[in-house]
Amino acid sequence: MLNIPVLVLNQSYEPLTICRARRAIVLVYQGKAEMLENGVGFVHTISNSFELPSVIRLAYMVKRPYRQKKLTRYEVFNRDKYTCQYCGKETRQLTLDHVIPRYRSGQHTWENVVSACVPCNRRKAGRTPQEAGMKLLRKPTRPSDNLLFSIPYHYRQRRDEWQKYLPQ
Repeated sequence: MLNIPVLVLNQSYEPLTICRARRAIVLVYQGKAEMLENGVGFVHTISNSFELPSVIRLAYMVKRPYRQKKLTRYEVFNRDKYTCQYCGKETRQLTLDHVIPRYRSGQHTWENVVSACVPCNRRKAGRTPQEAGMKLLRKPTRPSDNLLFSIPYHYRQRRDEWQKYLPQ
């Protein structure tokens, strides 16, 4: 119950990160944050009862540097929304595929790496999509450096109460 995810907003209501309910309760109790959305229930102690927050806003502004996203498996899957870029199957069992194979001088860059399910990756093998008779759903591009880099795609889809705080 204390491990449910909680959306943390900056003082200006921009999404910062996700923390666990336990940490969010401590921040609210210490006056460092305010609860904007109630979660799924309560946590009871001997003398008190605390609401489980779903969204909190920090009482102070946190300035964080803007960084470019690193090319990692997690970020590629997040960019592609955990969907195979060849067949369109949404799954958690994905692999990375180089559109132009590495042995053919294909680079390990955002524009050459896509998510692929295991059967599609095997079918494509060491060929280009045209040679394998496969078509990409979307051309791979570098993701925008917006503030949602720390909020995983599956959280954005599952938590309805977060939608009004997240840019579309």
